[in-house]
Amino acid sequence: MADSKPSSKPNSQLQISRLEVADIDAAITTIQLAFAGDPFADWIYDRSKFSPKRNHASLTIRMKWGMRNGHIYVAHTPERRCAGVAMWVGPKPLDEKPTWDDWWQDWMLWFRQLGMNTRFGRGGLKVERYYLWKESQSKLQSSVWTNPEGYWFCNILAIHPDCQGKGIGKKLMQEVFDIADAEGVPCYLESSKFEPNVKIYERMKFRFVSDIKCDDGNGTCTLFSMIRDAPAIKGGEDESTSESSEAEGSGKDVDILPDAVIP
Repeated sequence: MADSKPSSKPNSQLQISRLEVADIDAAITTIQLAFAGDPFADWIYDRSKFSPKRNHASLTIRMKWGMRNGHIYVAHTPERRCAGVAMWVGPKPLDEKPTWDDWWQDWMLWFRQLGMNTRFGRGGLKVERYYLWKESQSKLQSSVWTNPEGYWFCNILAIHPDCQGKGIGKKLMQEVFDIADAEGVPCYLESSKFEPNVKIYERMKFRFVSDIKCDDGNGTCTLFSMIRDAPAIKGGEDESTSESSEAEGSGKDVDILPDAVIP
């Protein structure tokens, strides 16, 4: 597991580090603002009943879980703490059975969710759509996840609206790209927007795999799954080329589906 020290160069104005407890509130603010008006969020929530407090509690639970079980990176600028947030779940072999610790962590997460729902209710979450989405997601992943060693799964990427257009998203993603490429493990994500996200991710070496159509008869949401293949390695040297100059200089940031939704 990577350490939590800032990975930016000494003279860089952008510092990227692992999420700490003191970062959580600022990180949640960034996520909530970044996903305001997101098509997936608008589909899965009744906005007239949406509870920012409940959503904050939900994201806090997920982030504390992710600090132990995942890899959450935050980007700080001189002007803003947690200007960007990226949450990844590391790879596990596809045939690996859950350990006792996995079971324990899942149960702890479940009990925390129960306590949150008892206190805040659903906060506008459309539960039937949530389970429809999870079922559709599971079916898609079971068909496209073919690498025996698993995938690095990026399920949150959010850039604060005041900090978008500065390439922060790409720099956050690169933290795990470097690890994944060294391990020879592919990366995976699902985006709630085709334009402009898919083309931007293609410049980061992702390729479009399939869409996930969620339709409950009263509304439809489409997600777009993409895979970044592991680089070919020969003689101990990575044969992949560096990111294109177009991607490096595009200055664009994109937001990924917030997989931290909790029923």
